[in-house]
Amino acid sequence: MTALESTPAGTAWLDILHRPGLVEFAGAFSPDVTIDASVLPSPLTGPHDVRAFFEATKKMYTTVGFTFESTDGPRTFLGWDGQFAGHQVAGITVLERDADGRICAIHLHHRPFPGVLAFSAELGRLLEGQLDADPFSR
Repeated sequence: MTALESTPAGTAWLDILHRPGLVEFAGAFSPDVTIDASVLPSPLTGPHDVRAFFEATKKMYTTVGFTFESTDGPRTFLGWDGQFAGHQVAGITVLERDADGRICAIHLHHRPFPGVLAFSAELGRLLEGQLDADPFSR
């Protein structure tokens, strides 16, 4: 077993998400990083809005954990499951890296559909007034 195989799934990603400030957080991303998610009406762009998204979602889950991690070239695939407001939820996060190794795109897919709807509604409430470009106000 290699060191990578013995590291729990999602460890590097969680380390990024728990960086203490925006400057430290932004260092892992390209300046024009995007996140598109099944719980967002449209993508968010830039480290500020990406951080606001993840800070809000941290408050929403009762439990969440990564179940697998796989990397293929510039993409890392993270499977996860958890609980939000009594809903069992699960999904996959895909991180894409640019030539410099910085994350340039995040694709986040939630399931099942009733959980997606409930999660999106609560996320919109928590993010109100927090984003540079609010996709929930359109």
